[in-house]
Amino acid sequence: MERTGLNGAFKKLFAALSYNSAFIYNEKMHEFKRELFRNMPRFAGADGTLRLLEIGCGSGANFQYYPNGCTVICSDPNAHFDKYLRKNMEENKHLCYEGFLVASGESLEHVKDASLDVVVCTLVLCSVRNVGEVLQEVRRVLKTGGAFYFLEHVASERSSLWLYILQHVFEPLWYCLGEGCTLTRTTWRDLEAAGFTQLYIEHITALKVSTVIKPHIMGYCIK
Repeated sequence: MERTGLNGAFKKLFAALSYNSAFIYNEKMHEFKRELFRNMPRFAGADGTLRLLEIGCGSGANFQYYPNGCTVICSDPNAHFDKYLRKNMEENKHLCYEGFLVASGESLEHVKDASLDVVVCTLVLCSVRNVGEVLQEVRRVLKTGGAFYFLEHVASERSSLWLYILQHVFEPLWYCLGEGCTLTRTTWRDLEAAGFTQLYIEHITALKVSTVIKPHIMGYCIK
């Protein structure tokens, strides 16, 4: 990925700002995240090991929620997150780390088919180019019976008209400042259409975050 030029400078700045904002978000969403990942050990392999890929890992803010001893592969299209990941790896030595892939969620060709017990996405599907393609990659790399965990802000229901309008008004600015982040995706529909054998999803209101991203979904799918 490009590290130089104007685009590279923006990605470097975005990585620095995201490092701080990710932990602020964690403080506000701690109970939701703890509940989301609580049952992750059930997806460990027959030998008790758990191999996990995080798509759009950012600075590694989710590491603290992963079970002891699991092996983590990190991926993100922004190479400038590397130094922040290393810092969080040092602070979360209960995990094993296999590496950092500079790759988008739609292009995980370096990950073998059916090689993972768990895949994780948090605040990522709002900004990927194609949600459907990401979910097909998730299904490809997961073992049969493996799980995909998600926590995403989504579009407001039309019944909350004022928030629905607010999201559409602010979306162009949000998109520019958030490196492609969108406010109006109905991501739950993509999950329903992705072909997982089981889907456990909950629509929640994140009361402590910015108004335009209060509507969230969280849960997991099983391949």
